[in-house]
Amino acid sequence: MTRGFGIVGTGVIAAWHADAIALLRDAALVAVTDVAPGAAAAFAAARGCTAEPDLAALLARRDIEVVCVCVPSGLHASIGVQAAKAGKHLVVEKPIDVSLDAADRLIEAAGAAGVALTVISQHRFDPGLVELKRLLGAGALGRLVLGEASTKWYRSQAYYDSADWRGTYAMDGGSLMNQGVHYVDLLRWCMGPVAEVTAVCSTQAHQIEVEDTSLAIVRFGSGAVGTILSSTAAFPGFPQRLEITGTKGTVIVQDGQIVRRALRTDQGSVSAAGDAAMPDGVPGGAPAGATADPASLEVASHAAQIADLLAAVDSGREPAVSGQSARETLEIVLTVYESSRTGRPVTLGR
Repeated sequence: MTRGFGIVGTGVIAAWHADAIALLRDAALVAVTDVAPGAAAAFAAARGCTAEPDLAALLARRDIEVVCVCVPSGLHASIGVQAAKAGKHLVVEKPIDVSLDAADRLIEAAGAAGVALTVISQHRFDPGLVELKRLLGAGALGRLVLGEASTKWYRSQAYYDSADWRGTYAMDGGSLMNQGVHYVDLLRWCMGPVAEVTAVCSTQAHQIEVEDTSLAIVRFGSGAVGTILSSTAAFPGFPQRLEITGTKGTVIVQDGQIVRRALRTDQGSVSAAGDAAMPDGVPGGAPAGATADPASLEVASHAAQIADLLAAVDSGREPAVSGQSARETLEIVLTVYESSRTGRPVTLGR
């Protein structure tokens, strides 16, 4: 049975969703819509689907089972609630929205309508993260002590000037909310709940109302500690990086691939200074620095998450990346902002 998909919003990210849907044997893009009719028409012509004149027309289609919400972040809940009430399952781009109230409205609407909701965190499906989670589940890293998430990207002023919603609190959020949120989610997914955040945010290189650089020290509920770094002012841009360290070793993921795995079970003799006998690299795998094509990996991981949503619908379970999980990630981002604003550590779950 082929599942019909609709996409709301035909901006840059919509192409990733369309490409991901095309990879799935049991899915097809049926229709798209956008507040700019010309953009929707061009997108539909390129993808061989229909351009609907508005959201109501798209939601009225009985051949659409799943809606991908690809509008500006501050509209995710508004559009998602309408789609849920129309009985459509939901794939919502990250973040779930820009406020916890909005996130709660969306989660509640999906629950009331009995539809599945997943929020894009496609990197959970990257091969490096899948292997890292397997190692964590097996206890291979021991007790976790340190987690580090780094997103050092570059965005020009022209990027922010390309749409009036970019770089705004109401519709977008800063570098952490928009770009760094993926690795915030991965850090929490691997390290567990965050208990406290101490942060500094600043606008260094752009004329925008939100931050383009943020740095946070986090304390996890387990007692482990970590850091979150996010910037769109790091020319020319660098790979996203996640480092997880436990009492038995460290795993480093870069753009979805493990580039360093140093576990006690992998090593030969280790000196008192901690120098391992074996060379830097990934035992049994690719050498450090070897990565797959990032664009191909992105689309494949998007497709894997969408496939997980369809499997969740069929089995009646929660999607792997649920609305509640996305809310918890959003709460960390908002807590970073609050700590920076107040100049004090902020406790989560107060």
